[in-house]
Amino acid sequence: MPDRRTVLIAAAAGPLAAALPARADEVESALKTGGCVIAFRHALAPGTFDPPGFTPGVCSTQRNLNDEGRAQARRIGAWFTQRALAPSIVRSSPWCRCVDTARIAFGGAQPWPALGSPRGTEERTYGDQMTQLRGALQAVPAGRFEVWVTHMFVLSDLAGTGTASGEGLVLRSGAGGTPTVVARLAIS
Repeated sequence: MPDRRTVLIAAAAGPLAAALPARADEVESALKTGGCVIAFRHALAPGTFDPPGFTPGVCSTQRNLNDEGRAQARRIGAWFTQRALAPSIVRSSPWCRCVDTARIAFGGAQPWPALGSPRGTEERTYGDQMTQLRGALQAVPAGRFEVWVTHMFVLSDLAGTGTASGEGLVLRSGAGGTPTVVARLAIS
């Protein structure tokens, strides 16, 4: 039985609230059933936005995880390990705080520009990213799940809800390919 002190299932605002499981074991069940993605906002990286002149692949030019963020990523990985939940693939935004979250929690990740932050991205390009993400979500087969590590703005645009640092949204493809939040996972 999951330790309820370390796993919080948060309620979403609006029409998504009814779709959210009330128990942590239902998050585990959703992942085991598959056909879904658990999309995490990167672990704690203090500050807001990246400094002027940042480069996504150059960690010294951007916000990075602090000690608390690295510890949070380790706890996320431990939650999955304790439940023998192995994603079919781990994908990450190319930003260092996302790559580091995935590396610490899951041992590595495939960088994927579609998960990149919209900051500095043309509106049309960012729209293409959202289309790629929706298509990839639709393609996840039953019995498998993926982990995506990205940014608050990406998750907000994709799922229509906010997230805390290190929080994961279990997403399924709904009617017309629209992502539906079926659970939220926050490791405290």
